[in-house]
Amino acid sequence: MSKEISAVITLFGGSGDLAQRKLYPALFGLYRRGVLKDHFAVIGTARRPWSDEHYRDIVREAVCDDSIEATAQASAFASHFYYQSHDVTDAAHYTTLKELAAQLDEQYAVGGNRLFYMAMAPNFFATIASHLKSEALLTEDGFNRLIIEKPFGHDYASAAALNASITATFDERQIYRIDHYLGKEMAQAILGLRFGNPLLRGVWHKDYIHDIQITLAEAVGVEERAGYYETSGALRDMVQNHVMQLLAYLTMDEPSALTPEAVHEVKARAFDQLHRYTEAEVAANFVRGQYTAATIAGTAIPGYREEDGVAQQSMTETFVAGRILTDAPAFAGVPIFIRTGKRLTRKSTQVTVTFKPQAAGLFGAQPANTLTIYVEPSEGFSLELNGQALGQTNVLEPEELRFRHDPAAAKAAPEAYERLINDALHGDQTNFNHWNELAQTWRYVDVILAAWAKDETMPTYAAGTMGPDAATALLERDGHHWFWQPTRIQMAD
Repeated sequence: MSKEISAVITLFGGSGDLAQRKLYPALFGLYRRGVLKDHFAVIGTARRPWSDEHYRDIVREAVCDDSIEATAQASAFASHFYYQSHDVTDAAHYTTLKELAAQLDEQYAVGGNRLFYMAMAPNFFATIASHLKSEALLTEDGFNRLIIEKPFGHDYASAAALNASITATFDERQIYRIDHYLGKEMAQAILGLRFGNPLLRGVWHKDYIHDIQITLAEAVGVEERAGYYETSGALRDMVQNHVMQLLAYLTMDEPSALTPEAVHEVKARAFDQLHRYTEAEVAANFVRGQYTAATIAGTAIPGYREEDGVAQQSMTETFVAGRILTDAPAFAGVPIFIRTGKRLTRKSTQVTVTFKPQAAGLFGAQPANTLTIYVEPSEGFSLELNGQALGQTNVLEPEELRFRHDPAAAKAAPEAYERLINDALHGDQTNFNHWNELAQTWRYVDVILAAWAKDETMPTYAAGTMGPDAATALLERDGHHWFWQPTRIQMAD
């Protein structure tokens, strides 16, 4: 982990679920590792009329386990937290916020460093950024950085408008658009696997790759997020961001260096080279679906339209599968199959690269070699090669070379939000989204959204299955199949 950093961190949405589940534990992890130590303070803002002491109780509860050591650390950590009841639309409240930040800057000898974190409804992002400028909360003697949660826009037009409003206060070098998948251990490991192994570098090419598959499967439904999900759907919620980021890591050129500038240059090129379908082509290359009621392990699971807060005639998709092509010379003609959805068979995020099978040769036709990268819940990868079966035979059979991170070591490693907040504190934008990347992914997704808006049909799938039948047919018509099929006997993911 990096060196100690001094900063006043202002968290808009300090009473929210994201803050308590993810952000406070992430900051506590940085505190325990010494990145945040003596010279930092956190200002939590929200509408609730909390006191500093009540706020600190909330923070302690969010980060503390039952050990005596952790309890003592949590109390020391929470002493750096301050609360301000705040109306983000009221300019006067920003004046109070500015005075508190200045006081804490002096008290903790921070040196003018400011990190602003927007962890609240996106419709307030532009308002907050505007007031930070008009009420002069940015300092001249330290860094000023802004972390923004997704969703960044609802389509390209709204994303462009939001970007314009934010860049009126912050320049691109100060903006950290977070996608927590880019903080995951095995997402970051993709570049090491691709570019650090001659074995893979030599075959990461259309001449050898049969297809690439990206699966982000969730076993849960929409839970308490129906209000948000009804305006989003799986395409906006998962494909436009998480799936596209994994796709870029799998198809981008090798960067000239592991610097933010070099990595974002090749990522932007990868998005620019995506083959864009017309609205008429969407139906042949993308499938959507919505889960229906089912009984799973004796428990009745409601369908999406029966969930609280969901319209009875909702046309919001809870599942997406697609066939994506790129015009990049190295991958021209290689299909990239993606799928994501709620209420699927089992939770797993994984990537499988299937190499072209050997049709003839010394041993005749053989099964394809595959590389699978497990992002979550387990972390690691496996490579299936053909090896000679035991005994006096010339028959080859698939053999798995398997690596998994030790669960205890993985648990002790920094979690995604901890990694990303650490990067932002140190000014490293490598694992964040640049505007030109978001612009390209929104343009790609907008065509699909426009086609679906004119289609009054909504395929369905029973909760607990892996999506509608059309998702299987999407691959089979060209001689492909989904590698991960959790209903069959196969290695644990």
